[in-house]
Amino acid sequence: MFWKRNEKRKAGYDRAGKVPVIRASICTGEKVAGFKEEKTGRFEDLMVIRGEKDLQTFLRRYGVEEDEIKKEW
Repeated sequence: MFWKRNEKRKAGYDRAGKVPVIRASICTGEKVAGFKEEKTGRFEDLMVIRGEKDLQTFLRRYGVEEDEIKKEW
C-alpha cells in the first residue's frame, strides 16, 4: 500500500548525450547500471544489478533496449 513504489512513468534520459552502461567488477562480479556522458566520460550510477530481474527493471524503467547497453570492466 504505502511502501510500494509507483513505476507507471518512465524515467527519461538524454539520448543525445548519454549512453546506457553496465559497469562490472572483475574481482567481485558486482554490476552497476547507469548512464555515461559521451563528452566527459562521467558515469552516473543508478542501480545495482543482482540478477536478471534487476536488469529487466532497469530496461523497463528507463526505456532502454538490451542491445543498446555497453559493458565496461
